[in-house]
Amino acid sequence: MKSFIYQPFHLVTISPWPIITSFSLMNLTMSMITMFNNKLNYMMFSISILLILLCSFQWWRDIYRESTLQGMHSIKTKNGLKLSMILFIASEILFFISFFWSYFHMMLSPSIDIGIEWPPYSLKSFLIDPYSLPLLNTIILISSGMFLSMAHYLLIMKNMYATNFLIIITLILGMIFTWIQMTEYFNSTYSIFNSNFGATFFMMTGFHGIHVIIGTMFILIMFIMMNKNYLSNYHHLSFELSAWYWHFVDVVWLFLFIFIYWWPY
Repeated sequence: MKSFIYQPFHLVTISPWPIITSFSLMNLTMSMITMFNNKLNYMMFSISILLILLCSFQWWRDIYRESTLQGMHSIKTKNGLKLSMILFIASEILFFISFFWSYFHMMLSPSIDIGIEWPPYSLKSFLIDPYSLPLLNTIILISSGMFLSMAHYLLIMKNMYATNFLIIITLILGMIFTWIQMTEYFNSTYSIFNSNFGATFFMMTGFHGIHVIIGTMFILIMFIMMNKNYLSNYHHLSFELSAWYWHFVDVVWLFLFIFIYWWPY
């Protein structure tokens, strides 16, 4: 007679998404390296982006199926997911700290090669006015975080109509932020190749933009699953995790606005 050992953890089945996502990220990184040398492989870049998007949607779908339809997420599993998200955000904080460290090093001790000035003298007349598009983006992103927090409260209060409305506003604001950021890039008079200021500016704001896109996808998937009745006023872990991530993105942008846009200007 076969015996079973009952335990509160969820033993996940074999999934293809982690390995495919890893290879897609590797190809995306290689594409970025070729871009820095003006030899961007558009085919490899496009395939990498599509695979990452596909794997993200499929991976989220599996998690929702395991948690809602199969009932695999016990209290300990939920706590483990929360801890995983905290560690992930902590790793992202360290990721951005490395860029800020580099930026402050070059700003507080500028090289003699750029005239011991920061930003370089040749770029001072081309800097983006922080009180134009960057300030508008700041208002948009902070407002989106506020609307998402209000939606969370209304979800707990079982007001689903208002919750859906505020989440839609959050998604629209996130997409507007991305569109304005792209407009700013296309109209910029300097590029990632123009001195160390241009390199750090586009790397930091670019990676933040990628995180905004990921956060928008996270909220979109959560919104779809909520309207399929996968979430409730007491079982909405994905809502909480997406809100944590979105607020992290908000805080990073505040630092970027102050030190990348406002201070050099």
